Amino acid sequence: MTDAGAAVPPVHERRYRAFISYSHADEGAAGRLHRWLETYRIPSRLVGAETARGKVGQRMVPIFRDRAELPAATSLGEEVKKALAASEALLVLCSPSAARSRWVDAEIALFRELHPDRPIIAAILEGDPAECFPPSLLVTDAHGEVHEPIAADFRSEQDGAKLARLKIVAGLTGLALDQIIQRDAQRQLRRVIAITLLALVMTLSMGLMLVFAIQAQREADHQRRQAEGLIEFMLTDLRQRLNGVGRLDVLDTVNRRAFAYYADQSDLDDLPVDSLERRARVLHAMGEDDHRQGEYDRALSEFREAERVTGTLLVADPDDPERIFNHAQSEFWLGYVVFSHRRYAEALPRFEAYLRLARRLVQMEPDNEKYLRELAYAQGNICSVVVAQNKRDARLSECGNALKTMEQVHAMVPEDAGVEADLANRHSWYSDALRLQKRYKEALAERQLQTGIALRMLERDPRNVSYEQNLMLARYSTAVLLNEMGEKDRASALLAQASAKLDALIAADPENMDWRKWRRKFDTPLTD
Repeated sequence: MTDAGAAVPPVHERRYRAFISYSHADEGAAGRLHRWLETYRIPSRLVGAETARGKVGQRMVPIFRDRAELPAATSLGEEVKKALAASEALLVLCSPSAARSRWVDAEIALFRELHPDRPIIAAILEGDPAECFPPSLLVTDAHGEVHEPIAADFRSEQDGAKLARLKIVAGLTGLALDQIIQRDAQRQLRRVIAITLLALVMTLSMGLMLVFAIQAQREADHQRRQAEGLIEFMLTDLRQRLNGVGRLDVLDTVNRRAFAYYADQSDLDDLPVDSLERRARVLHAMGEDDHRQGEYDRALSEFREAERVTGTLLVADPDDPERIFNHAQSEFWLGYVVFSHRRYAEALPRFEAYLRLARRLVQMEPDNEKYLRELAYAQGNICSVVVAQNKRDARLSECGNALKTMEQVHAMVPEDAGVEADLANRHSWYSDALRLQKRYKEALAERQLQTGIALRMLERDPRNVSYEQNLMLARYSTAVLLNEMGEKDRASALLAQASAKLDALIAADPENMDWRKWRRKFDTPLTD
C-alpha cells in the first residue's frame, strides 16, 4: 500500500485525528470502533485541557478508516499516503489476520517514517500478543531485544471493550486514563439523573395521574438498573484496574460516588435485595480503602453497617449461598480491622465465624472455585492469628490446610492471577508456621516458592503495584528468616532491596498508610 509514485503532502498538514489501520477480516470491528470514536464526546470538564497531544477538544474527529473513505477512481496507494501524512496518530487493530497483512505492516512502517514523533496506538481484537502484532509494530532496542507495544485489549478476559475504548481515547488525547474513567463514570451518573428529570417533566405534561404513576415507576426501575449497572462496574472492573495502579485517592472518589446513590434513596427498606447486597459491597470497599489510608474508626463503622445489612438478609434466608457469602465478608473485615491492631482475642471469634460460613458454602457446592477460595482465606486467617501470637497449638495446622485448599483452587483456575497471588500468600503464612516450629529449611523453601510466584507475576505485569508490593513483602520476610538462621549478609541484601521498593511505592501513593506502617517496620533493625 506504498505506491512509490504517489505524491505525499507535507507532514505538517494535519487533517485527521487518527488513521485506523486494520485487516479486511476485521472490517466489522473497525467500523464499529470508528463510529464509536467519532461520536464519543470528551467529558466537559476535560475539554480544553492542555496535554502532550495539544488542546483537548470536544470530539475526536475526523478519523480516517482505510478503504472506507477512498474515492473509487483514486489510486489506493496515493490516498493512503496522503491520509497517513495528514494524521496525528495511527491506530492499529491487531489480530492474527492483521499480523499477516502486508498492507497493515506497510502502513505502520510508512507512518513511523513520516512521523517518528507521533503516537502509534495498538488495540488487540483477538489472539495472543505473540500472534497478533504486525512486524513493524515491534520495536528493537539498542541491545537487539524486541519489545511488544502496550496495547488496549478488547478481549473479554483482559480489558474488555469498555476499558479498551477509553484507553484509546487516552492515547489519542494525551489525557490520563484514570481521569477519563472517573469523568466518564460521573457523566453516566449525570445522564441517569437527567433522564429521570426529563421523564418526570414529560409525565407531568400528560396530566393523567395513573399514566404518571406507571411511567414514573418504569423510569425509576430503568434508572436503578442503569445506576446499579454502573456501580457494579465500579465494584468490579474499575476497582480491579485502579488497585493495579495503586490509586487510593481515585478509589475513594469512586466509592463515595457509588454510596451517594444509595444515600439519595428515600427508604432503604424499599430497595430490592440485590440493591441492598450491592450497597453492603460498596460499604466493604469503602471500609477496605479507608483502612488502608489509616481511617480505622471510619472503616470499622462502615464494616459494622455492612454487617447489619448482610446479617439481616441472611436471617431472612439462611440457606441462600450468596447471602452466606456476603455475610462472610462482613465477618472477615470486622475481624481484620481488630487483627491489624493486634487485638487478637477480638479478631479470633470473627475469623472463626468466617471459617464456619466458608465451610457451609463448600459443603453446599464442593466444586465451586469461589467458595473453595473463601475457605482457603478463612483457614489462613486462623493461621495468621495463631502465628501472630506465637502459639504452637492444634490450630497451627490451619496454615497447611489453607495452602492445600488454595493449591486445589489454583489447579482449577491456573491462569487466574488473583489466585496465583493468593497462593503466594498461603506459602508465606505456612513459612511463618514452620519458622515458629523452628523448621527453618522448610520455612525457607516456602519463602522461595512465594518469591518465585511474585517474580513471575511482576514479569507479566511490570507496572502492577499490587505485584510490586507482594515481591517487596516476600523479600522482607525472607530477610527476617535468613537473619534468624544466622545468614546476616543475605538477610541485609534482601532487606535493602525490599526497602528500596517500599520507598518507591510510598512516593507513588503517599496516602497508603499500609505502606507507611511497613516503612516503620523496615526501619526497625533485624534482631540477632
